[in-house]
This record gives sequence, structure tokens and C-alpha cells, in this order.
Amino acid sequence: MTEKSPIPKDPDANIHDDGDEPAFDWMKPAPKSAAPDTRTTMAADGGQDSSTKSVPEGKPAVESASGQPETRADRKAAEAAEAGVEPALFAEPLPTSALQVRPPESEVERRNHEREQAANAKPVAPRIFQVLLAVFYPVVLLVLAIRTVASPLFLWVEYYRPGFPGDGYGFNADDRITYGSYAVDYLSNWSGPRYLGELVNRNSEKLFKEGEVSHMADVKTVMLSAFGAGALMIIIGIIAMLYLRKRSIGGIRRGLFAGSIVTLVLILGLGTLAALGWQQFFAEFHQIFFANGTWTFSLDDTLIRLFPGQFWMDAGIVIGALVFVVALLTLIFTWPTRRRRGLPAKDDAAAEDPADVKPTSSGDGPLEK
Repeated sequence: MTEKSPIPKDPDANIHDDGDEPAFDWMKPAPKSAAPDTRTTMAADGGQDSSTKSVPEGKPAVESASGQPETRADRKAAEAAEAGVEPALFAEPLPTSALQVRPPESEVERRNHEREQAANAKPVAPRIFQVLLAVFYPVVLLVLAIRTVASPLFLWVEYYRPGFPGDGYGFNADDRITYGSYAVDYLSNWSGPRYLGELVNRNSEKLFKEGEVSHMADVKTVMLSAFGAGALMIIIGIIAMLYLRKRSIGGIRRGLFAGSIVTLVLILGLGTLAALGWQQFFAEFHQIFFANGTWTFSLDDTLIRLFPGQFWMDAGIVIGALVFVVALLTLIFTWPTRRRRGLPAKDDAAAEDPADVKPTSSGDGPLEK
């Protein structure tokens, strides 16, 4: 290229406009099948290919005589135009397309019903804790009443009260309170059978026989188990109260109210059975916890002399009375009144009730009650 060679202004302009030059055949677009080389024919006729002229800037590219665009970008655009936009036969639906389809009325009603049930449903945990309070309350009261009776104080009241039967084998009130306190203390301590087995009377004889010591050991097992269960129930009850105090308004009151009702029913039922036949009731009670033959003794045995039948009858009455009084007070203090349930008083409710509003006798004045 010399200095006199023209400088192209347009990069798309064909400087060597010689279509017959073999060296430039590779730059020509491939002819379509079964279509003659129009460009070559026109060149052979001595004419000039008007499609090879430069395209001014700002104008769309002009196709050549063979139907192909001049530039590569134009060819891509032409191919895309010829191909067109194919419909997406297996295109995925839009995420929101299902929202535009209304489900059947039965499905709508079912969903609305489930939504209302979920909104009106109450938590399960408060109900469980209320049931635990109702179940544990009578057991805890009974254990506390038994622990009150199994004390030296109750022994002293019994032995020194008027009308308590005396011992026909030589024990006075002081002997009874001394020896009986050993037996009561043994039920609540952690000592072994030697605690009672090695006791002697004034004649240096063993105070309790082997069968009596064995029965007291069985009684101690039952008592310690009851005390342990009662302590565990008290701990769980305190946890339940703390939970209900924060999560359920009135939950403690409802649980104790139900527990007091259960307690009163049980005490009245057991008291009726005991009143109808104390001996049979006493025997059936012992058969539940002790094996036959291990809890019957002679009248001259120490356990019978310290704890005669009147003692157990008085103990049963005191236990039942304590449980009954406490349960009755609990029932009274937890009774579901309108104020405790958070409802307005009857007078306030009647004042706010529009059904109680009546017109005046004149008929044209303001409404009044």
C-alpha cells in the first residue's frame, strides 16, 4: 500500500472491489443450496454488484445479492429474525399463576374451618399443669395430714385426753409417751430395725418382739415412700403454679378448684366406708400394703398396748377432718365468681345490656331504663 492509496473512512467499505479475485473467495458468504452464485453471474455480465457498496453510518445494513448480511452482527440478527421466537411447550408456570386459580368451595370452607379451629385452640401445656394440680392436690393433703398425726404431739394429745383407754398390762401415760415416741421417730428417720429391736423395758426385757419390729420396718417403707412421693408432687406442683402464673390467667385457681372437688369426693367416700364398718375398713387398708399375718398381734404385745384400736380410730378421724377442712377452704377461696373470672358484676352487665333499655311513656323523649 502506497501513500496514494485511499484511506477507507468506513470499516465496512470494500476497498478492493474485485469480486473476481480468487484470493477473496473465503470472505464471501456461503451460497444457499441449489442457488446460483448471483454475485459471480453479475460480475461476469460486466455489471457492478450494487449490494457491495458501502453503507453509510446510521443506516441498517444492506443484504448482499446472495441474501446474506454484509457483517457478522447483521448475519446474526437476520438468523434470529428468520428463526423467530419458538413457543415454550414445556415452560414452567409462574410462581404466582396458582394464586389466580380459585379452589373449589368445599376446599375454601375446609381451610376456613381449620383456620378458625387453629385460632380458637388453646395451648396444651396449661391444661396439663392444671390436671396435675387437680390430681396431686388430694394426695399432698393426705400425706401432710398423715405426717401431722405421726408426731409426738399427737401422741401426747391422745394419751392425756380424757376417755382414752388405759393399758391393762402396766403402761402408764408416761411410759406410753416415751415408748411410743421411739416408734413414731423410727418411721421418719433413716435408722435400721435395731433402733426398735434393742429397746428394753423396766425389766430389761426387749420392748418389741421380732414380728413387731418387722412390721414397723414395713410401715416405715410405706411411710417413707409416701413422704417421698408427696415431696415430689409438691415440687412439681410449685413448678406448675409458676408456669400457670405466667402463661395462664386463672390457671392456678382452676387447678386447685378441681383438686378440692376431687379431694372432698374421696374423703366423703372413704369416711362413709369407715363409718359403716371401721374394723373391716381397717383390715382392708392393711391388706393393701402388708402381707397377711404380718400385721396382727396379741393384746399383750407392745404395739397393741401403745396403739390400741381407739388410737387408730382417732387418727383416722383427725386425718379425714384435716383434709376435709383444707379442701373445703380451698374450694371456697377458688370458687369461680364473676370477679375471679374477670367478668363485670351483674349490675354493671345489666347497665351495659341494650336489651334492658326501654322507651319512656311519652314515646318521644330519650331512652331510659
